[in-house]
Amino acid sequence: MSRSKETFSKKNVRDKKAKKRKEKEKRRLEKKELGTKKSFDDMIAWVDENGMISSTPPDLTQKKEIKAETIEVRVPKSETRLHNKIKTGKLKSFEESKGFGFIVDADTQESIFVHINDCLDDIDVGDRVEFETEKGVKGLKAVNVKLL
Repeated sequence: MSRSKETFSKKNVRDKKAKKRKEKEKRRLEKKELGTKKSFDDMIAWVDENGMISSTPPDLTQKKEIKAETIEVRVPKSETRLHNKIKTGKLKSFEESKGFGFIVDADTQESIFVHINDCLDDIDVGDRVEFETEKGVKGLKAVNVKLL
């Protein structure tokens, strides 16, 4: 007697493929019986004023007229974004030998770098000063520093 040339794993693979084919055929027949009775309106999704997807159309009475010229599509330049309003603060530390120090902003309590070249008056530790800020190499730096 000769042995069968089909091993257990080959039989197992063949059975799995047959089962998968039957399931696929069954799903296809179910889908055919139910039919695709969706209308175009069922497929439409609406976006509300907050950007959320909705199944109901927007209320046209709430519609606002917007001029296309007023829409800003780019990021404003950094000069226009930074408000160089005059700030006040107290000189926390200052090393005269090195020519720099730090000012604590009175509003935000943030430490801001200051260099002696950006000072209009002679300053010392503990002085209340008035200054503007601009972007430096490592963050904000104080410029046009004056004593109060």
